[in-house]
Amino acid sequence: MTELSHHALGEANDPLWQLLGDLPATMPITSQLLERKEQDGYRLETVLLELNGLEKVPASIALPLDGEGPFPLIVFNHSHGGNYTGGRRELIQSSAYLQQPSFAAVLTAMGYAVCCIDMWCFGERSGRAESETVKEMLWQGQTLWGMMLYDNRRLLDYMCSRDDIDASRIGTIGMSMGGLMAWWLAALDERVRVVVDIAAQVDAHTLIAKRGLDHHGFYSYVPGLLKQYTTLDIQRRIAPRPRLSLVGRHDRLCPLEGVEHLAAGLQKTYTEAGCAEHWQPVIGSGGHMETMEMRAAWMPFLQKYM
Repeated sequence: MTELSHHALGEANDPLWQLLGDLPATMPITSQLLERKEQDGYRLETVLLELNGLEKVPASIALPLDGEGPFPLIVFNHSHGGNYTGGRRELIQSSAYLQQPSFAAVLTAMGYAVCCIDMWCFGERSGRAESETVKEMLWQGQTLWGMMLYDNRRLLDYMCSRDDIDASRIGTIGMSMGGLMAWWLAALDERVRVVVDIAAQVDAHTLIAKRGLDHHGFYSYVPGLLKQYTTLDIQRRIAPRPRLSLVGRHDRLCPLEGVEHLAAGLQKTYTEAGCAEHWQPVIGSGGHMETMEMRAAWMPFLQKYM
């Protein structure tokens, strides 16, 4: 059985994947190299990928200047921020709520390859509103979140097929929507060995109780999800793999009661798995942002576990 057919079978048999709506049929991935250049101390490739059979997906791939690999891989997931024209540029340029230097510069300097795609409705895939896309997909039996996750999983398929990538050493990181993507992707794909999520520890039931639903966009809502899973149920699937979750105490998008509820439940899960130290929750200062405190935490965490 090939790797791709194995993954397709996993999606078919996994009740969580089934909730994410009708997904595209697995097809061969094709790639077109659009540009290769050096900047800010790393090599940058811009690649156009055929991942889903519906629309082509632009990807940025940053590689260390030294060596030819194979490099350990970090999947960077860009945030939402209402900035639909931003997308994967956040990897290269950072943003007002992320620290400098950029994630591409920092992670390649640490010896990692880094990849990021424009999610549906963002960057070079923008031009059609998120709300319009959500409505059409729901009518078609799809969910925007499921389609985003599908694309990211196929991105992993592509990256793991490259000779310059060490497919046994994969981590993922992101903030806000990107942080949600990080822990969801890890929950659904065991190839992801290390997880860092920033400003994304959102417990669904707490968000409802605190009337915080309208602080978030439409993209991540999955029909029927809470009839079968709690947020904790989904996140427990990541254990015993190392995970660092960073939240600001003034972040109203991540109500602290929910952050603490998830932290307690995951501590129990990781302790029972015999690796309590693999779960590291941090509540720091600030709001919905990556603080310098957070960056000073995630860099050594990746170095330790990647």
